[in-house]
Amino acid sequence: MRIDKYIWAIRLFKTRSLASKECAANKVLINDEIVKASKETKIGDIISIRVNPIWKSFKVLDIPKSRVGAKLVPDYTVETTGELDLETLAMAQEVQRQMRHQGFSGRPTKRNRRKLDDLNF
Repeated sequence: MRIDKYIWAIRLFKTRSLASKECAANKVLINDEIVKASKETKIGDIISIRVNPIWKSFKVLDIPKSRVGAKLVPDYTVETTGELDLETLAMAQEVQRQMRHQGFSGRPTKRNRRKLDDLNF
């Protein structure tokens, strides 16, 4: 199975086109080699996907015939990313969450809209 189809089928990416774009951006490795989306996967391969600031690693256990349900993903792959890398990722995500601008997000509530209208006369 093609690598873009495989990482989509085991739910690492929401769409197959996103998986293909990640392959084209050199963010997917098979056995420590940068691959194109058309590269075939085999049982026993180690797939690495770039999630800033780390590489998440997965071992191929089996090849699905099509996209699988979330409960069946452990039958086809196992994550081999180290604990230290996962902690680094969690810390980086927390820093990003804290640095996010907390201003008005989306549509104002009825109360906020009335306050804005009062300010504008």
